[in-house]
Amino acid sequence: MARVSARSALTRACRGVRWYVREVTGESAYDRYLEHASRAHDGVAALDRRSFERQRQDLENARPQQRCC
Repeated sequence: MARVSARSALTRACRGVRWYVREVTGESAYDRYLEHASRAHDGVAALDRRSFERQRQDLENARPQQRCC
């Protein structure tokens, strides 16, 4: 019983760390974009990952005052 509890706690901790890293690095932004595109823009093809990242980088470069560092 304690082994199952420890395993589930470790699994939850790993999921939490994975979520945190994806949020901090921006990795989850594409997933959110795909979700939004499928709901809000039905029938319109979503950008592929490379195009999305290029657009995101272009927007970031266009507004340097909004960068943190």
